[in-house]
Amino acid sequence: MSKMRKGLIAAAIAAFAALVVWAVVTVPETPDLPETPAESNKTMSYDGNEISEERNGRKIWDLTAEHIDVNIETRDAVLEKLQGHFYAEDGRVVEVKAGKGTYAEGTKDIVLSDNVEIKNSDGAQLTCDELRWDAQKEILAAIGNAKAVKEDMLATGDRIESSDGFNKIKISGKAHLRRGGETK
Repeated sequence: MSKMRKGLIAAAIAAFAALVVWAVVTVPETPDLPETPAESNKTMSYDGNEISEERNGRKIWDLTAEHIDVNIETRDAVLEKLQGHFYAEDGRVVEVKAGKGTYAEGTKDIVLSDNVEIKNSDGAQLTCDELRWDAQKEILAAIGNAKAVKEDMLATGDRIESSDGFNKIKISGKAHLRRGGETK
């Protein structure tokens, strides 16, 4: 090989090496992109909306809330400042009011808390710390400081439950039942 050819090959190798070094050293930095919202926060919010359940053409319950957050994946809901109704098969209606509530789509269960007030269309009234609707058993349970008043009857206990809109009740935990006289 001639000296000139060796010189050209050496110059080509040097130029190639310089090109590689330049390419590695001058790689641009990745631009800062705005962060995307967390994938786990998949919630839709509604103001003044209603959720309800029907079975065999009969409305079982409805709840209207000032604010509702619904997880779009699970369809579970968190409700604020709500009122609603549970409809008994015999036509009586249980009206409820509460500061907070949750609805689990998978089980169709409802839990209400924060100043729970219940009024039955037959005149019965009930207060408690928490009201639970067990959809599978179709049982409404007033839990914690439960107090039911109807005409001349006062019932108190840790838990008062009913499967017929509080027409017939079961009292448990520090149960007390009084008929006649003062009911307040």
